[in-house]
Amino acid sequence: MSYFPIFLQMQEQKVLIVGGGTIAAQKLSALLQFTNDITLIAKEVGDETERLVEAHGLKLYRRAYEKGDILGFAIVIVATDTVSLQQAIFEESRPYRILVNAVDNTDYCDFIFPSVLQRGELMIAFSTQGASPAFTKQLRHYFEARIPEGVGSFLSEMRHLRKHLPKGRSRMAKFEKMVLSYFQEHFK
Repeated sequence: MSYFPIFLQMQEQKVLIVGGGTIAAQKLSALLQFTNDITLIAKEVGDETERLVEAHGLKLYRRAYEKGDILGFAIVIVATDTVSLQQAIFEESRPYRILVNAVDNTDYCDFIFPSVLQRGELMIAFSTQGASPAFTKQLRHYFEARIPEGVGSFLSEMRHLRKHLPKGRSRMAKFEKMVLSYFQEHFK
């Protein structure tokens, strides 16, 4: 299966995470950068997950998943290694068009989590489409060492100019010149 790379606006997407261990904490930490509308269902909750839930005022139900719990959610993360639960939730989601990610099991995933590098307005997502998360992590580290720290400020300036300069060829030419100059100065 091939995954289409997409950046999804998360502000109005309700997210459910099933599971409360280390992997749930990792997914929760990644998602909290984009939304706080997250609910968790888990019989057992690890310290880091508990800390994140409390720090962000999230809903947590300390119990096992029950059929129907996915209703009303746009995205469900199944952060358990119980394959039968991953499969059941994935199959339950089909008629409702709910996007599901079963951690470490692409058989039951509508999407996968990429390795992300973010510097201000710059966001780069790396993926091997589930083949090797370790590879994408190392690739992200490689680029982190090469992307200038100040790129976020430069892109904020570009966003400001986009809002205030009239559209057209003149603006496009100005932006091209600015970007070329930035690259020549910072990517040697």
